[in-house]
Amino acid sequence: MKPGIHPAYRPVVFRDKAGDFAFLTRSTATSAKTVVWEDGVTYPVIDVEISSASHPFYTGNARVLDTAGRVERFERRYGHRPGAR
Repeated sequence: MKPGIHPAYRPVVFRDKAGDFAFLTRSTATSAKTVVWEDGVTYPVIDVEISSASHPFYTGNARVLDTAGRVERFERRYGHRPGAR
């Protein structure tokens, strides 16, 4: 790699507040916020909205969608044709 043109690659903590989950990894992302990690060292922290700790695919908690209401709204909007396929 050419020196001086790449951003700094350093340890960063990514924190999912919704899932109360954090992990330490290396990244070029920057943040003004910091957190003291389990090893006693202070690292920059980046708050994320969703991670494997809070995503429905990984947790098994699927969101309930109102599919019946969607079908009824579609039929009201575009009309229902009996027997049409």
